[in-house]
Amino acid sequence: MGCGRLPGVTDLLARTRTAYDTVAPDYADLLRDELDRRPLDRALLGVLAEDVHRRGGGPVGDLGCGPGRVAAHLHRLGVDVVGVDLSPAMLRVARRDHPRLPLAVGALAALPLADRVLAGALAWYSLIHTPPALLPGLCAELRRVLADGAPLLLAFQAGDGGEQHLARAYGHDVDLPVFRHDPDVVVGCLARAGLAVRSTTVRAPELPECTAQVYVTAVREEHR
Repeated sequence: MGCGRLPGVTDLLARTRTAYDTVAPDYADLLRDELDRRPLDRALLGVLAEDVHRRGGGPVGDLGCGPGRVAAHLHRLGVDVVGVDLSPAMLRVARRDHPRLPLAVGALAALPLADRVLAGALAWYSLIHTPPALLPGLCAELRRVLADGAPLLLAFQAGDGGEQHLARAYGHDVDLPVFRHDPDVVVGCLARAGLAVRSTTVRAPELPECTAQVYVTAVREEHR
């Protein structure tokens, strides 16, 4: 989940954390087998794992990992994964379901990670609560924690960046701002941050999705 030094950001983080703390067990149950139905998702995660292995391995950050289902999938592919999430309740579920995964509480744009420590990174639908104005800082933070040449994979819902409000989710009342991003805006922010975009994939929505889904791969440019 994103953060930064704009008015209202502390409130945005608090609302996002509260919402995910509220829905965590039901969220995990609903999405537990989601990857089984998503061959494209599995293929792109496989490419990320292969890139990391080809470069000699090292820790890969699942940034906004939620209950750890995608981190666990990467772990099964032989990747050394560390999960970071804003919601302590989500991480409690992740520790219950995936006790071998190292996990830490942290916001996406203020990661509890050292500079250049990651051999790869994943932000899997974790941009959805980041306003467009905060994307440049978030991309800079992603670059900061990646080693030179390390791969990055983003997945997010396409939209115009406008704020929407989610009042009900996963069987609970919530107060959650939602932002679906323009792929060109995200790609531009990555490039300006020093992350070289390698591919952009857009697929049509599949029920119950209501918008196109976007996948962007990039690498941290070396010596920049």
